[in-house]
Amino acid sequence: MTCSSSTISRARAFAAALALTLLAAAPARSDAPADALASARAALAKGDGIAAEVPLQQALRNGVPGDAVRAELGEALLLQGDRRKAREVLMGGDFAPASAARGWQMRGRLELEEGRLVEAGQAFDQSHRISADNASLWIDIGRLRFIGGEHAQAIDAAERAIKLNPKDPRGLELRGLLIREQFGLQSALQWFEAGLRIAPDDVGLLSEYAATLGDLGQYRAMLIVCRKLAKVDPGNVRALYLQAVLAARAGQTALSRKILLQTGKTLRDLPAAIMLNGILEYRSGNTNLAVEHFDRLVRMQPDNLQARMMLVRALRSRGLDAQAAQAAGVWANLQSAPPYLLQLTGEAYRAQGRKTESATLFDRAGEEGQRPSEYLPAGQPLGVLAISYGDGPNLASNAVPYIRGLIEAGEDRQAIAVADRLKLANPGAAEAWLLAGDARLIGNDALGALDQYGRGALIRFNLPTLQRIDHALRLAGRDAEANAVAARYLRQNPGNPQALKLLSYGRAALDDMVGAERIEAVLVARGLRNP
Repeated sequence: MTCSSSTISRARAFAAALALTLLAAAPARSDAPADALASARAALAKGDGIAAEVPLQQALRNGVPGDAVRAELGEALLLQGDRRKAREVLMGGDFAPASAARGWQMRGRLELEEGRLVEAGQAFDQSHRISADNASLWIDIGRLRFIGGEHAQAIDAAERAIKLNPKDPRGLELRGLLIREQFGLQSALQWFEAGLRIAPDDVGLLSEYAATLGDLGQYRAMLIVCRKLAKVDPGNVRALYLQAVLAARAGQTALSRKILLQTGKTLRDLPAAIMLNGILEYRSGNTNLAVEHFDRLVRMQPDNLQARMMLVRALRSRGLDAQAAQAAGVWANLQSAPPYLLQLTGEAYRAQGRKTESATLFDRAGEEGQRPSEYLPAGQPLGVLAISYGDGPNLASNAVPYIRGLIEAGEDRQAIAVADRLKLANPGAAEAWLLAGDARLIGNDALGALDQYGRGALIRFNLPTLQRIDHALRLAGRDAEANAVAARYLRQNPGNPQALKLLSYGRAALDDMVGAERIEAVLVARGLRNP
């Protein structure tokens, strides 16, 4: 036999001897991979992807196998924002056993950054099987769950990450972000401040701290933090953006545009930056450009009523009244439509000679009192939505539009059934509870709706949740409780105009005219009410 056992044994012995000879003759580099990895990991810990890449590439040129440095090199490229090269590296082979958990985590992080949530989850699961008590991994899992709408599960992941490493700036940042969504701006501050006591120059913490201060109306404090952020990270686009927002709020349009231009194309797809660009172009008289920005944002976020109002306004200023009325669409027919949208749409109708329709809208715009929370239009035929729902009934991205379509069609029983199924499949998704409440409300079950809204508020107490709870409580005749909920929201989010309006209407409903007038004075001073 050509390949007898004795022949194989002799071949193996010869290969082993040859390998020993080659190792002896080759320059010793047994420490090269360890040194390279140590240097790279130190740089990665500081968030410096460029410094991390240098020793790893040198190690590869010296003949170190790619698997030995694949995880760290992929992370370095991700930190530099080069996802294409990161994918080539991370998907180009296996990981060394010592870095496999890190490698799978980086694969998951790459997929998450590119919006492939299922693939990200699978990669994170693989990393978790190897190393379950990795605080950094639990932070990534928390982000994945939050993006996927699993808010309660995201909170659990963030809490576990902090338990594993109480001083991880990323864990404290994530917890602050989730607290901001769950309870409000005021409660989030302490988490960002706690992180900054540990890592005073951390870019992520400084960014979120500045943004939260700005949302709270503490503009001087926000500017101080922005300047610190710019000092720590010169050219930081978040610092520039926040300063542009601050200048815009102060009416300094030219300065705001100048600052925003310094961000280049980095914020091109950020909805808030698109809105700001549109506002600045509108103020500068460049209505064509303003329309382009607002139209793009409405296409990205059809439910963004603020952007839709700005688009209608910009179209009207160009005399494009038919397009303005079309842009307002069914949103102007909602009972909860803002008075300004009704006014703009009415003006567009009047300019087209549609006097009856315009008069109706003007009358509605002038109505005083609370405007109820209401479901948003589905935007597609019910049959089309049903097909998508059938392909993935437990996916919120499929179920939510279908539930809206059912509510819009008056199919409240079917809407309740679909919403409850989504809620059971995704008990940590606040929107599932809100939609279950919406379906009950349309079926005249205000108390049942209130129960669902309350459960959703335990997960995420944001403005849409407040508006629904307020409406349901007032339908049930519990105005004092509604006022208390609005006041609670304002303690966490002081100065929020929608919450202030709710509380103003609520106090007037209880004949507390002094309290209502005080709130109205605040709204007038901020330009949110006509004097």
